[in-house]
Amino acid sequence: MNSWIVETKGLKKYYKLGDNTVKALDGVDFQVKEQEFVAIIGKSGSGKSTLLHMIGGLDRPTAGEVCVAGKHLSGMTKEELTVFRRRRVGFIFQNYNLVPDLSVYENTTLPIELDGRHIDRRFVEEILDLLKLQEKKEALPGTLSGGQQQRAAIARAIASKPSIILADEPTGNLDTAASHDVLGLLKMAANQFQQTIVLITHDNDIAQMADRIVRIEDGVIVKGSDSRA
Repeated sequence: MNSWIVETKGLKKYYKLGDNTVKALDGVDFQVKEQEFVAIIGKSGSGKSTLLHMIGGLDRPTAGEVCVAGKHLSGMTKEELTVFRRRRVGFIFQNYNLVPDLSVYENTTLPIELDGRHIDRRFVEEILDLLKLQEKKEALPGTLSGGQQQRAAIARAIASKPSIILADEPTGNLDTAASHDVLGLLKMAANQFQQTIVLITHDNDIAQMADRIVRIEDGVIVKGSDSRA
């Protein structure tokens, strides 16, 4: 038995673009241990977002396998994947994706309510405290700074108690100081709540905050790039 929470084998994603075939992923073998914080780094178009979408069950591979938290995603129906994502995966996006007419607290608990589950209010309050959002929990997203909105997105991702958090360029809209503040809080929260993080970025400084860095180029993981930050 290994302790991989994420494992891909021979993962490929090909697209047709006119007469050409774009190999967004071209045979990726990738693993993440439980409670590890891994940064995937690469230029725009390198395949890092495609890999994250495959791990999150947002897209289907052309070939290969994706296993997350002991589940083989290729064997799931669209409906099963939706439930799996809601319960086992927390997403953090660059553009926050907060619902504008819901408060910070309501945004945080929305995925749990959509799943029809009981809200652990004590846990939610603990998350908001940790992410320095307690005083803003009744505020609407439009009244918050970019850093506060991204912390609210992190709170939402953590609150449903997922096995893994997938962060897609989560600091892309923030300045350097806010970026480090947000990533520091994300790392602290994941450690406290024993969650795994896979983060994609093109920023080497942000990647250095992870436990491990993996570089991807032209749809393949660069040999020898897998390193401890």
